Amino acid sequence: MPILNQQKMTQTCRWHAFDSALELERAAIVKILGAAQSAIAARGAFHIVLAGGTTPRRVYEALRDAATEWRAWHVFYGDERCLPIDHAERNSRMAAQAWLDHVAIPAAQVHPIPAEAGAAEAAEKYAGVVNNIELFDLVLLGLGEDGHTASLFPGHDAGDALDAPSTQAIMDAPKPPPQRVSLSARRLSDTRQTIFLVTGNGKAQAVANWRSGNKIPAALIAPQCGVDVYVERSLLE
Repeated sequence: MPILNQQKMTQTCRWHAFDSALELERAAIVKILGAAQSAIAARGAFHIVLAGGTTPRRVYEALRDAATEWRAWHVFYGDERCLPIDHAERNSRMAAQAWLDHVAIPAAQVHPIPAEAGAAEAAEKYAGVVNNIELFDLVLLGLGEDGHTASLFPGHDAGDALDAPSTQAIMDAPKPPPQRVSLSARRLSDTRQTIFLVTGNGKAQAVANWRSGNKIPAALIAPQCGVDVYVERSLLE
């Protein structure tokens, strides 16, 4: 797959503050559906990368009733825990229960990470899947209290080099389970739009570190289009 960013990019952030998590989630839904409409009109398909977490789950639940051309959607995942395929803590399981099982996206267009095979094998297999996509249309990401995003953790290789592979096999994550698979920072940056969804009081220090220029993992996602950070206003105070 060609590397689209010919030089290592510096992240450009657009910060969007909301008075409540509910307001943030509603804005995210509008943004997601707008991105889908634009992509389908321009290219006949919409390629979206999903995040795990509580805020995305609420967004996914609200998307069940959206009016959109579901058969043009193609769904990928930013990361996954190496757990049994039906485990409650799998991102793919959460997204299926909250949303995907309730809409008419063809099953062949939903691409879970086969993390049940173990991190190394799953990363190799998923690279073969995402390498078929030149640019995602939209990448959804969250932010951990330590500044991690997807399964890219502080003190670990985030895969932001220009020649980084598309996927990372994580063997020693600081949060359980230790084995995970993540798209690399470089691959997550190959997108037309990125939205970070940031809610919860515990994220204030990570947001402060990010805004002060610390190179936390979230700051290494650097698409040419920049990133939009949807954040609760209280986290900026």
